[in-house]
Amino acid sequence: MIKPKSNKVIYAFFSWYIERIIKKDFSGFEYNKIAVDPHKAILLLSNHFSWWDGFLVFHLNKIYFKKKFHVMVLEETAKKVSFLKYLGAFGIQKNAKSLVESLTYAGELLDNPDNLLLIFPQGKLHSLHSKSIDFEKGVSRIIDASKKNFNYVFAAIITDYFDQRKPNLKIALQNWEAPEFVGLQLLKSAYNKHYEATLTQQSEITV
Repeated sequence: MIKPKSNKVIYAFFSWYIERIIKKDFSGFEYNKIAVDPHKAILLLSNHFSWWDGFLVFHLNKIYFKKKFHVMVLEETAKKVSFLKYLGAFGIQKNAKSLVESLTYAGELLDNPDNLLLIFPQGKLHSLHSKSIDFEKGVSRIIDASKKNFNYVFAAIITDYFDQRKPNLKIALQNWEAPEFVGLQLLKSAYNKHYEATLTQQSEITV
C-alpha cells in the first residue's frame, strides 16, 4: 500500500499549479456552501468522469473546507503519477491482500476531525452523461472501519460550455444527515437523488 507523504515544497508547488490550470482551462469554478460540523472529518463522495476530478476537489478543499486532503486512487496510478502521494493520495490494489489494509486505513482517516477523504464510489471513470452512479462495496467497508462519526458530503461535478469558449465548472454539494445504520444501497440511493437533482437543475438552464 502506498501512503501519503509530507513535503511542504512539493505540496505548495502543485497547490499553486492546480489553481493556475483551473483558472486557465475553465471559464468559472462554482460551488455552493453547506453546513458541516467543523469538529468532524468529511467523507466526500463524488462522481468520476475526468482526469480533473481529484484536482478539482483538492482545490475546493483548499479554498472552502480547509481540511487535510486525502484521496483513494488505484496503486498503479499512484506509482505512475508519483507526486500524487504528496497531495494526500494513497494507493489501493483491488483483489490483493493489501486491500483490507487500505480500506482500514481509509476508515481510520475519518476518525480524525482534521481530515477530508475523497472517494469515487464508482471505482473507475464513467461518462458525465451517466444517469446514475454505481457504488462498489469498498465504500461500506471504509465506513465500517471508522467510528462512524464524520460528515457525509455528496458532490456532483458537472461542466457546460453554453456561450463560452471554455467550460464552466460547477460542484453541487450536499451535507447528508445519515441515519445510525448506513447500508450501501441506502447511501447509493441518497447520493443518486442528489446527483439526479443536480443534472435536472442544470438541464433547465438557458443562456
